[in-house]
Amino acid sequence: MDCMVNNSSVPDLTGKRALVTGGSRGIGADVVRRLLDAGASVLTTSRTPVDDLPDGAHYLRADVATAEGTEQLARETLAHFGGLDILVNNAGAARAFPEGIGAIPDKDWQGALDSNYLPAVRLTSALLPSLIEAPDAAIVNISSGVTLGVSPPLAHYAAAKAALEAYSKALAAELAPKDVRVNVVIPGNVTTPGADLIRQTMADAYGFPVETIAQSIPLGRNGVPSDIAEAVLFLVSPRASWITGSQLVVDGGQQIAT
Repeated sequence: MDCMVNNSSVPDLTGKRALVTGGSRGIGADVVRRLLDAGASVLTTSRTPVDDLPDGAHYLRADVATAEGTEQLARETLAHFGGLDILVNNAGAARAFPEGIGAIPDKDWQGALDSNYLPAVRLTSALLPSLIEAPDAAIVNISSGVTLGVSPPLAHYAAAKAALEAYSKALAAELAPKDVRVNVVIPGNVTTPGADLIRQTMADAYGFPVETIAQSIPLGRNGVPSDIAEAVLFLVSPRASWITGSQLVVDGGQQIAT
């Protein structure tokens, strides 16, 4: 069978309806912009109001760290779009404990699950009937490079993201016969407000210049949100129509250097 190749620099997502959680800043905001660039209709959400939402995006304020928040978001998403084609579970949060695993309180272990794992599970479950009805639907879950290495100060965060990755694999297997693709993007050290704070916390605690983190990356720099947004755009597009159950690492080569 001949394969038609689209040589356009941007995939065509015209007519696609997308929900991006945690889209007020950082990686989420760039994902919103790239999906809009590709012609998708995009709804995004965060816990705090957005002052500079990209032109064309629709915003809902919701706290997906709670069951009530995800239920509300699912209802309002379907009321707004009438259905859904693309779900990007990006919302998340982390706090480092340089003192080590023993210093991580019970509430932070639970909080890591509430912020980084359960929102994706709950929101996907609520929106799944609509995604199954859509042709070539796609789900992308944003994990973290901490699952690939050893970082005791972020053990609670790594555990929650590892759970997200395991869930995503199982979901991909279950939904493949229903033409819903599920993939994971694993970012490395990306310059965002939250990640910058974690890196500075670690540098201050261990007494090394924060700049040495970027210097240790084979490609010589920290990532920027657009690096991750490009990976998401590819995975939700027709260009990735034969990719599901994958974990795409976008880390400047950091994993091969550890």
